Amino acid sequence: MDVDQHWRIIAEQRRAIAHLLTALTPQELDSPSLCEGWRIRDVAAHVALAPQPPGPLGMLREAARARGSFHRLNHDIAVRHADATPDPAADLSAVADSRRLPAVTNYRNIHYDVIVHAQDIARPLGHTIPVDPTASAVAAQRVWTMGWPFWAKRRLRGITLVAEDSTWTAGSGPEVRGTTLDLLLLLTGRPSTVTGPGLAHL
Repeated sequence: MDVDQHWRIIAEQRRAIAHLLTALTPQELDSPSLCEGWRIRDVAAHVALAPQPPGPLGMLREAARARGSFHRLNHDIAVRHADATPDPAADLSAVADSRRLPAVTNYRNIHYDVIVHAQDIARPLGHTIPVDPTASAVAAQRVWTMGWPFWAKRRLRGITLVAEDSTWTAGSGPEVRGTTLDLLLLLTGRPSTVTGPGLAHL
């Protein structure tokens, strides 16, 4: 998958999230996402902030507030943005096609990030945001090989991951099978629908 294909998927997923947000009630926006401690609106804000990050001084202030914790920094920035954004769908739609990046990441990371966060938002509410299996496979391979923050290869050692809707596979040992998207969610520590004898090793 080349750079333009990555960005096409990113834009499609951002627009799909924004479309779903337009149909949610305030109560649903305040309900829990798949990310522990994050509301639906907080995850949406996090996705929208990727192409509009705080400047260097703003990041320094946020880092000081978070006392050096990257996870707390991410969470608190998203919560403040969510609370200050009356229309999260419009906020995300406005930046859907942006290719601007925070200095600390790259488009490959934004690619898997937006795919996973789309599911963080959709699945707890019983909705579906479809993803092309090829795009999910590229995202899964990125997470499998990258180490921090998921350490997927270490956490899932001793099993073979086998996608049922693409050619993606990884690891060795008893099999765990599922859609490529569900395997991606497993890699990133989310609930997922997977089967196989390898489940006993998780």
